[in-house]
Amino acid sequence: MARTSAGVLLHRRAADGGVEVLIGHMGGPFWAKKDDGAWSIPKGEYDDGQDPRAVACREFEEELGAPVPTSDLVALGDVRAGGKVLTMWAAEGDLDAEACRSNTFLLEWPPRSGRMQEFPEMDRAAWVPIDVARQKLVKGQLPFLDRLLTRIDGSVT
Repeated sequence: MARTSAGVLLHRRAADGGVEVLIGHMGGPFWAKKDDGAWSIPKGEYDDGQDPRAVACREFEEELGAPVPTSDLVALGDVRAGGKVLTMWAAEGDLDAEACRSNTFLLEWPPRSGRMQEFPEMDRAAWVPIDVARQKLVKGQLPFLDRLLTRIDGSVT
């Protein structure tokens, strides 16, 4: 059985009329020196019996330090990526990316050192245009950008 994960893709209209999305750079030593392909939509795993929409909202708040700024969520559906099924919702709203603060996780670092260190799940967040998000996001999440654009105005760029 595939693992399941749910998240919220927050978006807003940019000053130039385009669409921007809020994404987070994955924390921890593996991602520290990576940029392209090292960002993610705020999301988290859930188990059978849990409400994916509620999990998506909880994970958004845990990874960005603020609740989803609206209760109007639009389903973007599921995507199978890397042995995981991702379920996403879109929400239009605004949030101060500079103020985002993620929860943390423990990891033995360096490996086999016996030393546990704490790292943020997301070490920073940023508003980026869709074309930049296509470069920054992990590949398995890219279909959600097209689904978002289709929902907003029926076009995919």
